[in-house]
Amino acid sequence: MTPKENTMTTATFIGLGVMGYPMAGHLAKAGLTLRVWNRSTEKAQQWAMEYPGTACQSIKDAVKGADFVITCVGADKDLVEIYEGNDGILAHAKPGAILVDHTTASATVAERLSEASQKAGMGFIDAPVSGGQQGARNGQLTIMCGGIESEYAKAAPFLQYYAKALNLMGPAGSGQKTKMVNQIAIAGLVQGLSEALHFAEQADLDVQRVVDVISKGAAQSWQMENRSGTMIDGEFDHGFAVDWMRKDLGICLDEARNVSASLPITALVDQFYGDIQAMGGKRWDTSSLIQRLRKFK
Repeated sequence: MTPKENTMTTATFIGLGVMGYPMAGHLAKAGLTLRVWNRSTEKAQQWAMEYPGTACQSIKDAVKGADFVITCVGADKDLVEIYEGNDGILAHAKPGAILVDHTTASATVAERLSEASQKAGMGFIDAPVSGGQQGARNGQLTIMCGGIESEYAKAAPFLQYYAKALNLMGPAGSGQKTKMVNQIAIAGLVQGLSEALHFAEQADLDVQRVVDVISKGAAQSWQMENRSGTMIDGEFDHGFAVDWMRKDLGICLDEARNVSASLPITALVDQFYGDIQAMGGKRWDTSSLIQRLRKFK
């Protein structure tokens, strides 16, 4: 479905970071009437020079009359401010608007914003993404949604412009909980791959040949296929930063306490990422776990 075939054609994108900037670009190139807002006005103006759309000076101006408002910001506190503040989305978006949040945040804040949106006569979808900066640029993100099915159905045609997979996982908060599952799985996989490559190095094997062999069998994974080469070479500038992963794992561990889930490996890997931060690797990508093993061998 194209924007012209959908009655919701006026959209707002709030948050033009490394993910939001290209995601908003996909919507603009698809032909939506798009307004953007970012805390840094210069970033919004830069975006408007690159894509067809309008950079707004305030959230009020950005969301006024919009049918569809998307946010992609840093954390829970940012969402509360942007949605619930006196100059926020809920105070100025029109009744009937569908609000979609791509921030990786807690399920608690997603449920809170959903309830507040419903009271204001608006729809809310929590829709965290996976795929990193490259996935955002290429329009190949996996989007995990929580919310009411009828509201999701209205948002889905627009989210398709930067999604390779898009699913409604359940009521509000379900998207965030699914993203937590994703991050828990990644943490264990990257640590396992780091240990495997480190062992191969210490055993004086040709590490790349080892990867070529084992990647054809049960050990194969996306991390092995896409990150093993750069891990071997000690290159860690390929996307999702350690600082961001620690934020996400903190959310996972908090929610695990809420639902009485045991995450011993996740808690341990979170500590390992803390070691990476102490080594100066706050902005290295998550595959940098191998450097910890190299340092402390």
